[in-house]
Amino acid sequence: MKIGIIGAGIAGMAAAIRLRVQGHEVTVFEANEYPGGKLSEIRMQGYRFDAGPSLFTMPQYVDELFSLAGMKPEAYFKYDKLPIICKYFWDDGVQISAYANTQKYLAEIQEKLGVERKVLLKAFKRSKFKYDATASTFLHKSLHKRATWLTKDVLKAIFKIPFLDIFTSMNEVNEKRLKEPHLIQMFNRYATYNGSSPYKAPGLLNIIPHFEHGIGAFYPEGGMINITNSLYQLAQDIGVRFQMQTKVEEIIVRDKAVTGLKIGEWQHNCDLVISNMDVFHTYRKLLHTQKAPEKTLAQPKSTSALIFYWGMKQQFKELDVHNIFFSKDYKAEFDHLTEKKRVYDDPTVYINISQKYCPSDAPEGGENWFTMINVPHNIGQDWDDIIEQARKNILTKVSWMLGKDIRPHISCEHILDPRGIEERTSSHLGALYGTSSDNRMAAFLRHANFSSAIKGLYFCGGSVHPGGGIPLCLLSAKIVSELIE
Repeated sequence: MKIGIIGAGIAGMAAAIRLRVQGHEVTVFEANEYPGGKLSEIRMQGYRFDAGPSLFTMPQYVDELFSLAGMKPEAYFKYDKLPIICKYFWDDGVQISAYANTQKYLAEIQEKLGVERKVLLKAFKRSKFKYDATASTFLHKSLHKRATWLTKDVLKAIFKIPFLDIFTSMNEVNEKRLKEPHLIQMFNRYATYNGSSPYKAPGLLNIIPHFEHGIGAFYPEGGMINITNSLYQLAQDIGVRFQMQTKVEEIIVRDKAVTGLKIGEWQHNCDLVISNMDVFHTYRKLLHTQKAPEKTLAQPKSTSALIFYWGMKQQFKELDVHNIFFSKDYKAEFDHLTEKKRVYDDPTVYINISQKYCPSDAPEGGENWFTMINVPHNIGQDWDDIIEQARKNILTKVSWMLGKDIRPHISCEHILDPRGIEERTSSHLGALYGTSSDNRMAAFLRHANFSSAIKGLYFCGGSVHPGGGIPLCLLSAKIVSELIE
């Protein structure tokens, strides 16, 4: 079959590889001059920054694509397991290194927080239990096909529902079981991995720590951009065609079935279409003559991000690859995100420094800082004012907690806010993860990976099932390829 894919994001490329392996003729149309979508890069004045996700988990989903194509993953793509997943900083002077080695991490928590090892160990075991009970159904299969629900895995999961914390929030679960304030905050932050609030998202999302501490956190050689580059190269090597800087204007539908894509003055005929574009814009811009699933498109959106890419003239030994500077009042911060009016005055700051693994990402003696805070998606806020105030607050906070003024060390700067994220990636309102997961039914409310009204139309990427982030985007491509097969 001839298949047209709209968007060369990570999910679009993964779908292209899988479908090409199945023997289909695949063409990917990308509006930008580069592949990767959110997983791209920014370069300025000798510094290189990963523009999208900055932590790599579940690498097996990338390796699998090379194996399916009959290639050796290591010939295209290599990565290292991080010995320290993240460093945490609090304004009371507490600093925690989240070691990948479980025993070292348990010892660190006991020494720094006075929490018995069994408390953290039980938390990790519960996280693994939730993953084992739900992943095969909720992450690997379409929730919108009857066949998914007629399996032994679903029956087993149903009996485990009382233990999955579906009806309580992440924070309620963590307060009850962890008790120590710093540890609660550390586990609550996993809600931000899909743009949610730990005070609203269901406790089931405590599955996320297993991705890091049960399976591991990794960093690709050459930076996160090498995930994009390696998949792009693999896709081309096996015969996927890419047409870059080619904007699709319409998905052509005849008699409730796709027949092709309208691109400028010409039409690309195809049997199936997969949209890796945000599902909202897919309907509003490419299917404007078709009836849209209004209730689905109107669902609350996830949070976005305000990112300062700073080229630093100095290296900071206190910081590791990934760093979190926590706010004093975590709940107040998320309340502000929910209000969508302004950014919290004392934000949690995330700093990623890829230079510590990729020396070429910064001039000698310098570092590249990916400095991010969580912000609401765009509903018309005065972002220029927010950026000015947030920049001041971040610089003050990080300088105070490091005990040195970081301002003089910034040699160059690039800023990305929700407006720019939407413009750059077509993410509706700049929401990084599509639909919010604050609702316990969010997994079921996401748009399906296929259209029930238009034959031959499929969807992949972070705005549809199973959700945002590299692993879930890759799984969305797997689901689509299996539906087609």
